[in-house]
Amino acid sequence: QVQLVESGGGLVQAGGSLRLSCAASGSIFSINAMGWYRQAPGKQRELVATITSGGSTNYADSVKDRFTISRDNAKSTVYLQMNSLKPEDTAVYYCNVYAKAWRNGAVRWYDYWGQGTQVTVSS
Repeated sequence: QVQLVESGGGLVQAGGSLRLSCAASGSIFSINAMGWYRQAPGKQRELVATITSGGSTNYADSVKDRFTISRDNAKSTVYLQMNSLKPEDTAVYYCNVYAKAWRNGAVRWYDYWGQGTQVTVSS
């Protein structure tokens, strides 16, 4: 099994910053892409940012130049530095990891999700 533990969410005023962390643990053989998604009330879950094992990044247009994704492969951890936060960034943020791990008696590649962490930006 793979566990993802997220931290760093909270309440911040518009213009402020937060840093999210997500640490993966368990029977992991390899991690490929890692990323962050978010879901606001009444809306679908959307991609925020992803990072490959080689360090290539991809961002939603709405967060470019404000958010930075990074990873520490030695710690199996992905980070999201969020600057210049806006009220529209308010959402539950979910960590996603595409990893090869023991699952149902075999080694498989699979998408794993964190439990989500609330980010609230007040105006």
